[in-house]
Amino acid sequence: MTLTAAIALGSNLTSQFGPPDANLREAIKRIGALGQVIAVSSFYGTAPVGFTQQPDFVNAALLLLTMLEPVALMRALLEIELAMGRDRANAPSKGPRIIDLDLLLMDDCIVETPELTLPHPAMSERRFVLEPLTEIAPDMIHPITRHTVAELLQSLP
Repeated sequence: MTLTAAIALGSNLTSQFGPPDANLREAIKRIGALGQVIAVSSFYGTAPVGFTQQPDFVNAALLLLTMLEPVALMRALLEIELAMGRDRANAPSKGPRIIDLDLLLMDDCIVETPELTLPHPAMSERRFVLEPLTEIAPDMIHPITRHTVAELLQSLP
Protein backbone atom coordinates (compact mmCIF):
# COMPACT_ATOMS: atom_id res chain seq x y z
CA MET A 1 0.00 0.00 0.00
CA THR A 2 1.32 3.43 -0.92
CA LEU A 3 1.33 6.06 1.81
CA THR A 4 1.90 9.81 1.58
CA ALA A 5 4.47 10.99 4.10
CA ALA A 6 5.09 14.61 5.09
CA ILE A 7 8.73 15.14 6.06
CA ALA A 8 10.34 18.26 7.53
CA LEU A 9 13.95 19.09 6.69
CA GLY A 10 16.32 21.48 8.42
CA SER A 11 20.00 22.38 8.39
CA ASN A 12 22.20 25.10 9.84
CA LEU A 13 25.74 23.83 9.27
CA THR A 14 28.03 23.66 6.26
CA SER A 15 29.10 20.13 5.33
CA GLN A 16 30.91 18.25 2.58
CA PHE A 17 27.76 18.87 0.49
CA GLY A 18 28.00 22.66 0.92
CA PRO A 19 25.99 25.23 2.88
CA PRO A 20 22.67 24.37 4.60
CA ASP A 21 20.57 24.70 1.42
CA ALA A 22 22.89 22.22 -0.33
CA ASN A 23 22.42 19.82 2.61
CA LEU A 24 18.65 19.99 2.07
CA ARG A 25 19.02 19.31 -1.66
CA GLU A 26 21.26 16.30 -0.91
CA ALA A 27 18.75 14.95 1.63
CA ILE A 28 15.86 15.41 -0.83
CA LYS A 29 17.82 13.42 -3.44
CA ARG A 30 18.46 10.62 -0.92
CA ILE A 31 14.83 10.59 0.29
CA GLY A 32 13.84 10.08 -3.35
CA ALA A 33 15.32 6.58 -3.11
CA LEU A 34 12.64 5.73 -0.50
CA GLY A 35 9.71 6.35 -2.85
CA GLN A 36 8.59 9.22 -5.06
CA VAL A 37 9.03 12.82 -3.94
CA ILE A 38 5.88 14.52 -5.24
CA ALA A 39 6.28 18.01 -3.75
CA VAL A 40 9.03 20.11 -2.16
CA SER A 41 8.39 23.45 -0.47
CA SER A 42 10.45 26.59 -0.83
CA PHE A 43 13.43 26.88 1.51
CA TYR A 44 12.76 29.08 4.55
CA GLY A 45 15.37 30.87 6.63
CA THR A 46 14.41 30.58 10.30
CA ALA A 47 15.91 31.59 13.62
CA PRO A 48 16.82 28.75 15.99
CA VAL A 49 14.26 27.82 18.66
CA GLY A 50 15.21 26.75 22.20
CA PHE A 51 19.00 26.66 21.90
CA THR A 52 19.47 30.08 20.25
CA GLN A 53 23.30 30.39 20.29
CA GLN A 54 23.72 28.80 16.86
CA PRO A 55 23.36 29.77 13.19
CA ASP A 56 19.96 30.31 11.59
CA PHE A 57 18.34 27.30 9.94
CA VAL A 58 17.17 26.58 6.44
CA ASN A 59 13.90 24.62 6.64
CA ALA A 60 11.68 22.92 4.09
CA ALA A 61 9.06 20.20 3.79
CA LEU A 62 8.39 17.52 1.23
CA LEU A 63 5.76 14.93 0.38
CA LEU A 64 6.85 11.38 -0.35
CA LEU A 65 4.80 8.55 -1.82
CA THR A 66 6.25 5.40 -0.29
CA MET A 67 5.56 1.72 0.25
CA LEU A 68 7.46 1.84 3.56
CA GLU A 69 5.56 1.56 6.81
CA PRO A 70 6.05 4.47 9.26
CA VAL A 71 8.73 2.90 11.51
CA ALA A 72 10.69 1.63 8.50
CA LEU A 73 10.53 5.09 6.92
CA MET A 74 11.72 6.75 10.13
CA ARG A 75 14.64 4.32 10.35
CA ALA A 76 15.54 5.10 6.73
CA LEU A 77 15.43 8.85 7.45
CA LEU A 78 17.75 8.38 10.45
CA GLU A 79 20.11 6.36 8.22
CA ILE A 80 20.20 9.29 5.77
CA GLU A 81 21.00 11.68 8.63
CA LEU A 82 23.83 9.45 9.81
CA ALA A 83 25.21 8.97 6.29
CA MET A 84 25.22 12.75 5.84
CA GLY A 85 27.15 13.28 9.08
CA ARG A 86 24.59 13.74 11.85
CA ASP A 87 24.92 11.53 14.90
CA ARG A 88 21.85 12.18 17.07
CA ALA A 89 23.33 10.09 19.92
CA ASN A 90 26.34 12.38 20.39
CA ALA A 91 24.90 15.84 19.75
CA PRO A 92 22.80 18.29 21.78
CA SER A 93 19.13 17.67 21.02
CA LYS A 94 18.34 21.19 19.76
CA GLY A 95 21.89 22.05 18.72
CA PRO A 96 23.41 22.79 15.31
CA ARG A 97 23.09 20.04 12.72
CA ILE A 98 24.04 19.18 9.17
CA ILE A 99 20.62 17.68 8.54
CA ASP A 100 17.45 17.10 10.52
CA LEU A 101 14.71 14.91 9.05
CA ASP A 102 11.42 14.62 10.90
CA LEU A 103 8.52 12.41 9.87
CA LEU A 104 5.49 14.64 10.51
CA LEU A 105 2.46 12.85 9.09
CA MET A 106 1.72 9.71 7.12
CA ASP A 107 -1.85 9.71 5.87
CA ASP A 108 -4.06 8.69 8.83
CA CYS A 109 -1.33 6.71 10.62
CA ILE A 110 -1.12 7.10 14.39
CA VAL A 111 1.93 5.46 15.93
CA GLU A 112 3.07 5.50 19.56
CA THR A 113 6.22 3.46 20.11
CA PRO A 114 9.54 4.15 21.86
CA GLU A 115 11.01 4.62 18.37
CA LEU A 116 8.36 6.80 16.73
CA THR A 117 5.46 9.04 17.64
CA LEU A 118 3.25 9.90 14.68
CA PRO A 119 1.91 12.46 14.02
CA HIS A 120 5.03 14.32 15.15
CA PRO A 121 4.15 15.53 18.67
CA ALA A 122 5.55 19.08 18.29
CA MET A 123 4.59 19.87 14.71
CA SER A 124 1.48 21.85 15.70
CA GLU A 125 3.62 24.32 17.70
CA ARG A 126 6.32 24.90 15.08
CA ARG A 127 5.88 27.65 12.49
CA PHE A 128 9.14 26.54 10.82
CA VAL A 129 7.45 23.17 10.16
CA LEU A 130 3.92 24.32 9.35
CA GLU A 131 4.80 27.16 6.95
CA PRO A 132 6.66 24.98 4.44
CA LEU A 133 4.17 22.13 4.84
CA THR A 134 1.21 24.45 4.28
CA GLU A 135 2.84 25.64 1.06
CA ILE A 136 2.74 22.12 -0.44
CA ALA A 137 -0.10 20.38 1.46
CA PRO A 138 -2.47 22.92 3.05
CA ASP A 139 -5.34 20.41 3.18
CA MET A 140 -3.38 17.51 4.71
CA ILE A 141 -5.25 16.39 7.83
CA HIS A 142 -3.71 15.86 11.26
CA PRO A 143 -5.21 12.45 12.14
CA ILE A 144 -5.71 13.26 15.83
CA THR A 145 -6.93 16.88 15.84
CA ARG A 146 -8.61 16.51 12.41
CA HIS A 147 -7.37 20.03 11.54
CA THR A 148 -5.67 20.76 8.24
CA VAL A 149 -2.05 21.88 8.36
CA ALA A 150 -3.24 25.29 7.12
CA GLU A 151 -5.60 25.52 10.11
CA LEU A 152 -2.78 24.50 12.47
CA LEU A 153 -0.60 27.26 11.02
CA GLN A 154 -3.40 29.84 11.36
CA SER A 155 -3.87 28.90 15.03
CA LEU A 156 -0.27 29.80 15.95
CA PRO A 157 0.25 33.11 17.76
